[in-house]
Amino acid sequence: MGLAPGGRMRQEIYDALYGLDDWDQEYGQRCFVHIANSCAWKAITAEMPPHVPLSAKKYTQAALPWFEYYGETARALEGSATLKGLKSVAEMGKEKGETPLPENDTLTPKNVIPLGKKAVHDGKW
Repeated sequence: MGLAPGGRMRQEIYDALYGLDDWDQEYGQRCFVHIANSCAWKAITAEMPPHVPLSAKKYTQAALPWFEYYGETARALEGSATLKGLKSVAEMGKEKGETPLPENDTLTPKNVIPLGKKAVHDGKW
């Protein structure tokens, strides 16, 4: 199983508001994330894999909320030239005369909730 760029997501990364002295460096933790395809999932958990994720179109049709964050006063850091040069799955397919991920057509989301200056902490906003 491999990973490649999918769609074109807008993302901004901002410089940290806090310095290293603001963090508890003595009691650090780490988390391992394993990405498993459906065959590996069943072997790891002995359960059937979860359902297929909703496409953007089905998500929008279900009137589920999209979120827009505006960082009016924050200045995004410069992006990586290496990452900027990556092609999306759609771009790579087009070069090969293929149409990968046909269920993920570009759309204009509805039900967009602007988050403004609200901060997101532990999944709550």
